[in-house]
Amino acid sequence: MAINTLTFAEKLSQELDKALVQKSVTGFMADNVFRSKFVGAKTVLIPTLEMSGLGDYDRDKGFVTGALTLTHNAYTLSQDRARTFHLDSEDEDETGIANLAGQVMGEFVRTQVAPEMDAYILSKLATLAETKKQTITGTPASQAYKMFVEGVGKVQNVTGYDEELVAFVDSAMWSALQTSAEVSRQIVISDFKKGEISTKVKKLNDVAIIPVADARMKTAFTFNDGTTEDQEAGGFAPAASAKNVGLLILPKRATSLVKKTEKIRIFEPDRNQSMDAYKLDYRLYYDAFIKKSMEGTVFAYSYTAGA
Repeated sequence: MAINTLTFAEKLSQELDKALVQKSVTGFMADNVFRSKFVGAKTVLIPTLEMSGLGDYDRDKGFVTGALTLTHNAYTLSQDRARTFHLDSEDEDETGIANLAGQVMGEFVRTQVAPEMDAYILSKLATLAETKKQTITGTPASQAYKMFVEGVGKVQNVTGYDEELVAFVDSAMWSALQTSAEVSRQIVISDFKKGEISTKVKKLNDVAIIPVADARMKTAFTFNDGTTEDQEAGGFAPAASAKNVGLLILPKRATSLVKKTEKIRIFEPDRNQSMDAYKLDYRLYYDAFIKKSMEGTVFAYSYTAGA
């Protein structure tokens, strides 16, 4: 069954973008990109606004002049990830290649792309917190609520009390929070906006709690290149030095997820020089940046397994 590959690829790219936001726990960070502008292939400019505080009004001289500075900070994208797949022309059934390609690539985004993007962003945030010694201490099994409150308090001490906060938790911390007598009666269900999608999350003390699979909650990962020996399968794996991240708390607007490229290309068998198959190319070129003014607002609890 022939399809308009250009039109279908564009539509599928849009659907995969929505799926990535929905299936990843960090997808909402794309909402934080304010007037970003690309300069060249790898550099994006993200503005930061700084201004003077109040001064005394002088009845003779009037207002004190203040400084208003809009600085465009340059950030370099580092994650240029891609894969190509072949669907044999004989695999096409009565549902058509469009339906089959949509199912295949949808599963790819759900099981491979979203987990990797989450792992990269969360490890970057946890590493920032560790580097700046913005840490949370305690024993989750007996002190989960205390640790949560401590972390929230540390963030609010920097940002004030009007910021919308999010807390990413691994399975151990999430289990400890849910079984804590102090927490059970305080958790409420609330709306959480992720791009065009509105989902439901549990909130504690008005902070959105986002449970994350343990495989994505590490301080460091190796992102396989897909060609080097032992890396052919692609994807990602915890680095040898990685620690587990049990709790990560930050303002919802602290991190900007910048995607320069997220697209799919489709080539029909007649245009595929390698084999009698549909060729599906997927590319995601992205990075996540913590606003310089918000670097002091990211706090984490990390630990070594068995410690």
